Amino acid sequence: MRALVTGGAGFIGSALVDRLLAEGHAVDVVDDLSTGSLANLAEARAARSGLRFHQLDVRAPELVELMARRRPEVVFHLAAQASVQRSVKVPLLDAEVNVLGSLRVLEGARSAGARKVVFAASGGTLYAEAEPGELPVGERHPQAPRSPYGIAKRAVIDYLHAYRELYGLEFTALALANVYGPRQDPDGEAGVVAIFAASLLRQVPCVIHGDGEQTRDFVFVDDVVDAFVRAATRGGGLVLNVSTGVETSINALYRLVAAAVGSQRAPRHGPAREGEVRRSALDPARAALHLGWRPFTPLAEGVASVVQALARAEGAAQRAAR
Repeated sequence: MRALVTGGAGFIGSALVDRLLAEGHAVDVVDDLSTGSLANLAEARAARSGLRFHQLDVRAPELVELMARRRPEVVFHLAAQASVQRSVKVPLLDAEVNVLGSLRVLEGARSAGARKVVFAASGGTLYAEAEPGELPVGERHPQAPRSPYGIAKRAVIDYLHAYRELYGLEFTALALANVYGPRQDPDGEAGVVAIFAASLLRQVPCVIHGDGEQTRDFVFVDDVVDAFVRAATRGGGLVLNVSTGVETSINALYRLVAAAVGSQRAPRHGPAREGEVRRSALDPARAALHLGWRPFTPLAEGVASVVQALARAEGAAQRAAR
């Protein structure tokens, strides 16, 4: 198929591009490189195997024309303002990128005659705060996002339903848990696994926001990419959790990363972050039913791969600096 991936130079997007190219699909990548990096696509670009890159903001009017010209069959929409904290501080920017930018993508898909849009929704911010006995939450759990970021993601799902009814544009929205893996930015605001790993490798203090007993559902990037690829032909009209269903506290995660690094350094604790839920775990049973998908990477194995990738990158940077 001919696919278009927005945010395709990012952490998850570039892994998806690699998978699509490996399966023989033609891929257009749209990314403004504000957070993504061409380095993530270096191997794919060197192979010259059906990849075309377009440096463009999803908010740009030119996007619709580009998509109409390239005529993708399936659009994987991953481009986003992805920081919950930034959405709290600058909600207008978040809405511009995550709502208006997504509308540009939907208009582009409609103009291109695309068959389907697969949307990266946010399972960690979409649902209302759950009681401990309600975890892991399924897709029928009430949606009551507490951050502008979560509200914007929910709004896009509403637009996807509308475009399906009005224009026959099929969709699947994947409500992603906390995705981690190689290529995640260790110097950004999100991506706690990469942040912990890089800090410990650099022997600088790690900061845990709050008491560290808040929980998240950590799912490995390769598993997530597998769900996106499956959603290209399955799960029409559905919101599906892509997750493990397992709660892991931030304190426990820190211990796991420290063990993989071989560090005895203790973390520091800072103020809790605004707009974040206390406990989170998502039930992936519906994705198993409709996509035939299940997570397959144990957390310890995935964490070890992140540490190894960052250790290689840190070593290369040190050699280049000499």
